[in-house]
Amino acid sequence: MVGRLGFASVLLLCRFAVDPADAPAFLARGTRALELLTAAEGALDGRLGRAVDDPGRWVLAVRFASVDAYRRALSPFPVREHVVPLLSEALADEPATYETLVDAAAGTATEFPSLLA
Repeated sequence: MVGRLGFASVLLLCRFAVDPADAPAFLARGTRALELLTAAEGALDGRLGRAVDDPGRWVLAVRFASVDAYRRALSPFPVREHVVPLLSEALADEPATYETLVDAAAGTATEFPSLLA
């Protein structure tokens, strides 16, 4: 099935535990990471957020058009210099990269075949 985007996307989702005193520095680093990652060809969009009920928990989410776009986005030197160290600080108790199986907008959901198949 083909959705709004016409393809299944890849989601990078990293959670972080950040001391509230370090929040301003983390916000700056996360913003720079988003700028670098979303500048890559095949990057669709990205977000950096903080948990409403726990100001020490943050999440970085970036969508890519494909697995290849995600991998290419991590290749440039500025990304390896600024983004990769940040991503290495993410909580490691779960995977960080997911394939999109269902996309929904305006009350309509679209399913995608697995990229793993």
